[in-house]
This record gives sequence, C-alpha cells and structure tokens, in this order.
Amino acid sequence: MPRVPPISPATGNATIPSYIHTTDSNFVDSNGRTLLLRGVNLSGSAKAPLGQQSYVLEDFWESAEAGGESFAGQPLNLDDGSADVHLARLRGWGFNMLRFTLTWEALEHEGPGKYDHAYIDYTIRVLRKCKAYGFKVYMDPHQDIWSRFSGGSGAPFWTLPACGIDPRNITATQSSIIHCEYPLAHIADPAALPAMIWSTNYGRLLAQTVFTLFFAGRDFAPHCIIDGQNIQDYLQSHYIEALGVLADRIRDAGDLLDECVIGWDSLNEPFEGLCGWDDLSANPVKQGSTLKKGTYPTPAQSLRLGMGQAQTVDNYTFGAMGPSRDGSVTIDPKGAKIWAEPETESADGVHPRWGWQRDVKQWKLGTCVWAQHGVWDIETGFILRDDYFRYSPVTGDPVDFILDYWKPHFVSFGARIRRGHPEAILFVQPPVFAQPPELEEEVLKGRAAYSAHYYDGLTLVTRHWNWFNADALGLLRGKYSNTLQAVKIGEGAIRKSFQEQLGMLQADAKILGAYPTIIGEIGTPFDMDGKRSYGWTDGGKYKGDYSKQEKALDASLNGGDGVNALNWTAWTYCVDHTHDWGDGWNMEDLSLWSADDLRDREEDESASMISQQGEDQCLYDNRLAESRAVLIRKHNEPNKSKETSIVTAAVAAASSLSVATLGTVGSIARAATLPKPSFETDAMTLGSTPKGRRMPTLQDWHADPYGFLTDGARAVRAVSRPWPHKVVGRPVDIRFDIGKAYFKLVVRVAPDDLPVGNVGEGEDKGPLATEIYVPLVHYASDRLVRGGSSGQGGNEAAIKVEGIEDRGHRRSGSATEQLAVSGRSSAVGSLWGSSADLPAAMSASVDSTGSSATAGAGPGELDQVDIAVKVSAGHWEVEGQMLKWWYDVPGESVAPVEYTIEIKRRAGVIKPKGRLRPAVEDKSLCEKMCEEQAGCCIM
Repeated sequence: MPRVPPISPATGNATIPSYIHTTDSNFVDSNGRTLLLRGVNLSGSAKAPLGQQSYVLEDFWESAEAGGESFAGQPLNLDDGSADVHLARLRGWGFNMLRFTLTWEALEHEGPGKYDHAYIDYTIRVLRKCKAYGFKVYMDPHQDIWSRFSGGSGAPFWTLPACGIDPRNITATQSSIIHCEYPLAHIADPAALPAMIWSTNYGRLLAQTVFTLFFAGRDFAPHCIIDGQNIQDYLQSHYIEALGVLADRIRDAGDLLDECVIGWDSLNEPFEGLCGWDDLSANPVKQGSTLKKGTYPTPAQSLRLGMGQAQTVDNYTFGAMGPSRDGSVTIDPKGAKIWAEPETESADGVHPRWGWQRDVKQWKLGTCVWAQHGVWDIETGFILRDDYFRYSPVTGDPVDFILDYWKPHFVSFGARIRRGHPEAILFVQPPVFAQPPELEEEVLKGRAAYSAHYYDGLTLVTRHWNWFNADALGLLRGKYSNTLQAVKIGEGAIRKSFQEQLGMLQADAKILGAYPTIIGEIGTPFDMDGKRSYGWTDGGKYKGDYSKQEKALDASLNGGDGVNALNWTAWTYCVDHTHDWGDGWNMEDLSLWSADDLRDREEDESASMISQQGEDQCLYDNRLAESRAVLIRKHNEPNKSKETSIVTAAVAAASSLSVATLGTVGSIARAATLPKPSFETDAMTLGSTPKGRRMPTLQDWHADPYGFLTDGARAVRAVSRPWPHKVVGRPVDIRFDIGKAYFKLVVRVAPDDLPVGNVGEGEDKGPLATEIYVPLVHYASDRLVRGGSSGQGGNEAAIKVEGIEDRGHRRSGSATEQLAVSGRSSAVGSLWGSSADLPAAMSASVDSTGSSATAGAGPGELDQVDIAVKVSAGHWEVEGQMLKWWYDVPGESVAPVEYTIEIKRRAGVIKPKGRLRPAVEDKSLCEKMCEEQAGCCIM
C-alpha cells in the first residue's frame, strides 16, 4: 500500500484525522490502514413521505398537483427516541457505513426552484445522529422509473407535466404500472401487484421517453424548449442544483463533511431510455435490463398506446427457468392519451401552477413528442424512422449512451457537488451491470469509488431460493456461447458464481483507475414462497423461519468475501416495514428488520403482555423495550397514527439509547427518574396494564443485548457477519462459514504498510492494530444468549479449534502462547464499544441536551463474546465486539508476508431458538443428495 499523502489530492489542503483516502483500489484511513466499509441503505422508506407508501391511492394525485408533501421524518423519527434504537442496532450489527437514500422530489417537490428547507434541516439533524454513532455516510440521490408518479421514486411530480405528460392517464395507456392504481384505477387492488412487475416499466413509454429527454433531449428532441432551454438542460439543471443546494447546506452545518458524509453517489441506476435502440418495432432478443413479465409492448406499440390507440402485445410469465411467452393481451386506452391537453397551459405556454413557459411554436401539447420529431405518423400508426435513436442526429455515429450522455451528466453533477463538498468522494454508478467509462483525473481528482449494484435476480423475481441459478453477469458480458453454460447447479456452485460475478464488477473499477469498489445495493427478498416465513402458508408451520432467506443472503454477501474483500451497503432497513406491505414500495420486501418480527411475548419467559380491548393486541416485551418503543401498532393498519404513545414519551425522555450505554450507572439513575405514566389515559396505544407489570427501564434493556440485536431482525446471521474494519496491510482472503461460525482472514503485509505514526488515539497510545468485528450474533457468551448480562458465565467445557484447546477465560492471546492455550475474550472498556473511532453515543450516555457521562465496564462485568482464536503470528485482544490483532510489518527491502487469523465460538455454534428455529421440511432430491455448500454431485 503506498503511503497516504498528508494533503488532499482534490484540494491540496492538509487532511484531517478522519479523512478517508481512495488509493490503490482501497478505502484507506489517515494512518494508512485498509478500510472495509460495510453497512446498509437507510432507507427504502425515504422514497416517499411519511404515510404515503406506494399502495396508498387516497390523495395521491391531489397532493402532488398541489405541490406535494414534505419528506421530513424519513427515514428516522428524531423526536421520540426511536432513531437511537435503530442506529444502535445497526452499529451493534457491526456496520460502519450508510448509504443515505434521498430523492429529488424530497428537495424540490413544491415547484421548480422551490426547495424544502425544513426537510434539508431535518436531513442535517439525521446526519448528525449518524455521526454520533460513528457511521460514515455517502449520499444516494435515488430514483426508480423516474418518479413516484410513474410507478417508482425520484423526480418531483412537476417534471412530468414539464415533459408534456398528463400523469392521470399513465395507467390507462400502460405507459407505466403504478402500484396504487394496479391493475386499473377504478378497480385498484394494490395487494395483487406481482413481484418485481415495477421493473417492467423500464420497457414502457413513460420511462423510455422521460429518460431520453433527461439525458439526450438536445439531440433527439430539439423542439422541446421550456423557459428558453431544451428540456434536457431544464431537467438536469434543476436536478443538479437541488442536490447542490443540499451539499451547500451540509457544508454550512460545519461538522459533517468528511467527518461523516464522505461522498455522493451519482443518480441511482440511471436508465438509457430509447438512446441507442436499434429498432422501435422490436424488443431486444437478449435479456437485458428490462424484465420480461406481464405485458411487453415494443416501443412502437407504446407510442400508439400513448395516443390512445388499442394494441395487442406479447405477454410473459417468469418462472424458475426465466421468462417465457404466454400468449398476447390487448390493451385499450379507450382514447385516453398520456400527452397533456393544450388547455392545461395558457395560449402562450405558461403553466398556471408551475410557472414555466413552453415554446408553443416548436412544442405543441396534446400530441406525441416523438411524432412531432418525425419518428412516427399518428394517423396511420406507421413508424417512419425505426432506427431514429440508434444514431446520433449530430454526428451520425452509433449512439454510445454512457460516453455520449451519461458521462457529461456525471461530470456536471460532480462539479456542482464539489462546489459544496470540495473533498467529496464521487461514487461512480453507471447503468446496472454496465462498465463505467474512462473518466479524466481532473474530474475524479483522486477522490472516487466505483459503485455497482448486484442482486441475485432469479431469487428476487421468483421469490424462492432455488437449488440452481445462473451467471447473469457472465451472460450479459458474453462469457458463454449459450444460456445452458451459465447454469449453476448446487449451493456451492451458486456461491462460487456469485463471488466470481462480484469479482467481475470489482475489476470494472480498474477502468476508472486505482479506485475502490463498493456494492451500493445487495440483498434478498424476505417474502419468499408465498410469505411462508410470516405464517401465511402451511398452517403457519414456517412462521419465523428465515432459513431460506438466510441461505440466499449469505450466498450474496459471501460473494463480497473471499479474494474480493468488497465494501457493500445492503438494501435495505425500513423502520416502518410490515408483513402486509413489505418495505412500503411496490411490494418489495428486503428490509433487514421488521416490527412485525418482534418476538411474541408468550415465547419469552421474562416478557409481559399488555392487552388492548377489541380484536387487536399490542405485545410489549420488558427486556426489549428499545426495540418496541414507538413501534407498537395495530396489525394490518396501513396509516399509522402520528400521535406519540406513552412508551415513546418515556423512551424519548432518556434519549441515551445507544447499546453502549445500556445498564450504565448514570443511565439507570436517569431511567429511575422517568415518570410513571398512566396507562388508563392512553388506551389507543397500550390499553390497560395488568396487575404487577411496570414500565421498562434501561436496566431491562441492558439485561439482553443479544436479544436486542436479534429481535425483529431477519436473516441477521447472514448480515451481521465477522469482517475486518481496519487492516494493517490488505485483506487477501476472507472466509466465513455461517453454519460453523468459523471465520478466517488472511492479510498480506508489505514494508509500506507500516501505519503512519503507528500510534493509537485517546487512552490507547500503543501501536495500531488490525481490527476485526466479532459479532454477538455469532459469538455471544452463553450468558448473553440465555438473555442476561449478569450472573455467572456459561458452559465452560473446553472445545478444540483447529486442534488447539481453550482451557478458560482469557482477554488476549498470542501465537506463542497458543501452543498451550488459545486466547479467549473478556469484557474490556465499554460494554458495546468498538476499539477505535468509538462515537460519543456509543461510549457515553448522551441526553437530549448533548451532555454526556462516560460509560465503562464495571469490575464485575463478564465476557460478551465467547471465542477461541488461532493466529499465525502476533498477539490479539478483544474489546466488546472488536478484536485487535497486532503483528510485525516487514522491514525495508523485505518481501511481503501473509498472516492468518481463525476464529470460532468456544462453546459451539449458537442455535436459533423459539420461532427462529428452522422448521423441518421436505427437500428436493438434489438437496438431499448434495451438501449445501458443495457443488452438484448428480450432474
């Protein structure tokens, strides 16, 4: 690893201690240690305002036409204490990185140039909270299918009428599928929306048109002039400036840039529209970014539908073997047109609500914009120029969307962001699975990362974890001569293929230069097999059994391990997730946590139940008060009351809800002073309190840290996995066997890897170490697994780790000592604290005024994690969930060396209990004959 420079390559300014470099294909801290940044997207809920999930039709159009609603409150509630609960949980899972989801609509919904400053202020408050918990953040300007009002998320409503579109007729013309109007507005049944059908909208008129106008309007729609600008410049300038205003405000906040917010992703999953389309009368033969499911019109058919003309189109089903044609379907808009009528604007083109002026001499409302550019004839329906979008109207050369249109947009976006955030890392995100273009160093300035997305497409669409899969990326990149060659049989082959595909994406970063790669989105659906894990099938036999989801998610995240050693942010964490509506957006269901998965009280011996009169019940667990505070609600009630419950008020009164402070003397003392609210006056939320029950205290929350991290979590063993946060040298192999809780890390260390200064901060002034997160989820002591943080230790029986016996409790160990005994962890420092960059909210009790009291382990505190460790060199010790490992760095002119560390749980693998235990089920013949993580032994 080259030595990190003391000055920024982007600005020439001296770097601050928290500065993160992007060099030698890695994120690197100011000491020269390789960083692995992993975490979650926060959050899918932020695609819409509070209470406006995609299935809600009431006031959908009316509110939008009036200027929309504020997104303040998404993704976290900062006023009731619940934000601390969620961030503490995410930090407790080991995450150190957040991809912060926001939309253009959230910033500029009131109209062109009118910014929601209340939302911006709220966002700054959320970012400060993230900073307090030690997270690094990169901002995600999110979009799907352009806008909420075209079936996705992203752009404000007013951008659609700006493009000459009447959004009220989108559904009738099937220009896009909108969840709340599915299948038709007058017979809407949003619960019936098929899985992933929203992504077929990329093959429909709305997205194809608007993205073409956004990226390439100057070339393909030169007559579309609004406020004296081409529609491309009009849309892009508003979008870029809205994000620039946010960057400026975050800069002016004074304590967030580079310390917390390290960079900005480019437009999420950009779409090329019709740019480069070969033949408007045909769809591509090869499966590309557009899913074939349901109706599948050609662009020519979509153009006719947009003008109200009935069309008979192909129909597809998607099964385990992929898409297959299933006859045809006639779509009849009955004369409804997607194009806005001339009467919606004045005779001279001024819009009465949004204020722009359209050039009516060149751009007439009421008719197709592409017909106005000579692409087709409306009266006959004949396509005049099938290859209109294939060649550049300016040069005549074949269109290269990424070079011709995406790259100039990225350069403009990056320049504006860096006016507000000079040191910003620019996260480069081209279209899904597309390779990035070469970008000049005067654009990247040594501060960039490649931001790719990866999903197991077969599992995502079929909602089933199959015993076979396919190398989708390899197929798209021409790795195979036929589809059959890409099929992978058996879990071992599937896992190997995922790792190879992620390795291909990582290799794409080399096109940019020696920059790191982060997988911006990766995840798996939790509503598999007809939502059987929710108890909706088989008489509830599989309720709470997420074993299939765990296998799927582990296989994907394992792809980021191995030789790839990738950074990633999983999709997603939604605080308002429900079993009924999933993430609240187009029936997607990928949230890593759900209030609907909080454990029922009858399965917890120390729980208490508070019944509510009537048919609904709310369940409240004294031990898990943090998890349940502000999350108690009526089952199946889509629009939650905004009134604060008394439990919420009690929790908010002691807003020191980080896991580090649970049970500390100061926290408990403050908790004892909380008012004892009367349940009699709050029947709406909690009903009456049974005799002998009491309000929970911080001491109760302290009693069960393992339960805190697992309650409500889905497939948490897959996502909360051991991995190195900071490495002296670089990780060359990461392996984790989820079934055995066995972790192995190999690092390569060269002379240049000696950390700069090689001295820690604060109380720890010794040499800097490699730091490995050791999750409680896998390695908690028996005492914690049983649900307590006090009392005697658990099972002390010795076990063997790679032939080395552990004879008792040790705080540390070394390669020389392990010939006789392996090291064993013990509580050191803060109960939940990590050993470096420990945020104030995780090491101290922070009240609502910002004052703090230091937290630490008392003299009688016992171990959190129960591990046996083997190292090839050096010595180690554990503090909380972080293992520090020291080893020698070779001297000058000495060849690089490799060191290995192996970790197992000393008392054996933690077995899921209660409803988390996998149910016994029938397996396929292949699953019975082949081991889970091995290749197929039949074929």
